[in-house]
Amino acid sequence: MNNRPDTPLLDTVDTPHDLRKLKKNQLRQLSDELRAEMIDAVGSTGGHLGSGLGVVELTAAIHYVFDTPEDKLIFDVGHQAYPHKILTGRRDRIRTLRQGGGLSGFTKRSESEYDPFGAAHSSTSISAGLGFAIANKLNDKPGKAIAVIGDGAMSAGMAYEAMNNAEQAGNRLVVILNDNDMSIAPPVGGLSAYLARMVSSSEYLGLRSLASKVARKLSRKVWNGLEKAEEYTRGMVTGGTLFEELGFYYVGPIDGHNLDHLIPVLENVRDSEQGPVLVHVVTQKGKGYEPAEASADKYHGVAKFDVVTGKQKKSSGGPPNYQNVFGETLAKLAETDKRICAITAAMPSGTGVDKFAAAHPDRAFDVGIAEQHGVTFAAGLAAQGMRPFAAIYSTFLQRAYDQVVHDVAIQNLPVRFAIDRAGLVGADGATHAGSFDVTYLATLPNFVVMAAADEAELVHMTYTAAEYDEGPIAFRYPRGAGTGVPLPETPEKLEIGKGRIVHPKEGMGKKVAILSLGTRLAEAEKAAEELEAKGLSTTVADMRFAKPLDTELIDRLMRSHEVVVTIEEAAIGGLGAHVLTYASDTGLTDAGLKVRTMRLPDLFQDHDDPAKQYDEAGLNAPHIVETVLKALRHNSAGVEEARA
Repeated sequence: MNNRPDTPLLDTVDTPHDLRKLKKNQLRQLSDELRAEMIDAVGSTGGHLGSGLGVVELTAAIHYVFDTPEDKLIFDVGHQAYPHKILTGRRDRIRTLRQGGGLSGFTKRSESEYDPFGAAHSSTSISAGLGFAIANKLNDKPGKAIAVIGDGAMSAGMAYEAMNNAEQAGNRLVVILNDNDMSIAPPVGGLSAYLARMVSSSEYLGLRSLASKVARKLSRKVWNGLEKAEEYTRGMVTGGTLFEELGFYYVGPIDGHNLDHLIPVLENVRDSEQGPVLVHVVTQKGKGYEPAEASADKYHGVAKFDVVTGKQKKSSGGPPNYQNVFGETLAKLAETDKRICAITAAMPSGTGVDKFAAAHPDRAFDVGIAEQHGVTFAAGLAAQGMRPFAAIYSTFLQRAYDQVVHDVAIQNLPVRFAIDRAGLVGADGATHAGSFDVTYLATLPNFVVMAAADEAELVHMTYTAAEYDEGPIAFRYPRGAGTGVPLPETPEKLEIGKGRIVHPKEGMGKKVAILSLGTRLAEAEKAAEELEAKGLSTTVADMRFAKPLDTELIDRLMRSHEVVVTIEEAAIGGLGAHVLTYASDTGLTDAGLKVRTMRLPDLFQDHDDPAKQYDEAGLNAPHIVETVLKALRHNSAGVEEARA
């Protein structure tokens, strides 16, 4: 290994095995180089920046002290793992982050042996780490599990459920609480670092163990009293009483950017017989990059940016984003309806609830990463006569499905679900795709399920949901910018369960009917134009509702067309399945009608540009045309026979 002063240390480190060859006093330089490399890489790709900047030193220290990959390092959420990827053999691909065919923006088992557990949703790390630790214990294998949790993930109940069950893991489980907003951290300095080293040292723990053996020979009452006294004395000095109650030995808080403090504590914890252990590390989100440090969101998620100035290269102008259309519409409706409330689960700007909160702060609620609580909280509001909107990404609403069923649907409570990020989401990939909400909601009794074809329809659906008090209602819409249609000045209250014919402008076609749900409508209209150029008269319907179905419209179209195609940005079990079930139950298919369903493929699609994802999924205009021609048993060369 070349250690010349002019050789960047990072160039000598491909894996943690290389890292562990360095001297401790070289880790500061390595961390600085690692931070610079990450900033430069994310500047060219976009992605999550602030969280990774905050854990540069912590990541280097963990890999330096622990024997990864034999010791399993699990990053909660995974968007803080960019420095980890650079240190674990992926530096040469780090500028492919979130690009088609490139590195995932999260940890991913198939990507590296150093990613033992995939994580893109929060608060799973302690549960997974406990699984690794117990498996090793049962099989008498060495190896610890290190769960790094933070960035809001401790607001989710799952983390505490795991901690409450962790005692059996013993010293095989180490939880590192990355406290990057100072929300639970007392002042951090030399004294706290000294205390953290002291209470994690072998001398202290050995003395503690000896005292325990002596005390156990005393009466149970005296033993319990001494044990509690020691616990609470440490709790008063260092904090962490809650974690002690959950069965963890608490160490901290310590400065997560001070390697002289961090490494000795991690070494003590590594070698300790005490456990499970929680190490409380305080970090600064966006650390070491001035534009991130100065930003309100610490550059949590960024577009490509200029590394020197920090200015993000976001597109200017163009149609508004769907989430902003929703937030602004809801805020306007709430001006005259005091019953309207908005709930988000740690995604105020991502869902547009920040727009609502700016206008109506007393009726906006960010519950943290706690979707289960958020849904039942909304149910309670609805039961008391309010009109709550639970604005939650499709992929995150999955986390609260039991509450949707038990607390909302069964009780038929009028909770409004504004489901953002419906369909495919591009760079965030399979973990964040909104593929399943139509299926998992439209199967529930009492639910109304809508999908907006464009931003104008989203305005109408937001108003329709606000006015609907008969039970739960959901409306879905995609990530990103709208189509550019004019927004209505006055929203329209849609008739529940009624679609609309959008092509042709008058009357109906005679050969092909395309039933669209959601924003594939534009592609359906393109397909209709191409089919008509081939001599196939085509009708396009925007169904608007997956439930209840517009059975009158379906009857008309199925009885008057030879081929019926459904299309949606959702998995199997959605609109197509419901239309087929209805057609089968009513005998509409008995006369030889050709029905084809187009939906997302039965696989988890990797991250890529959204347009490429939909092309891969087979849901663009050429695929609709191909589906119709195949249904007619013709390819494009045999259209003359179809005309005849």
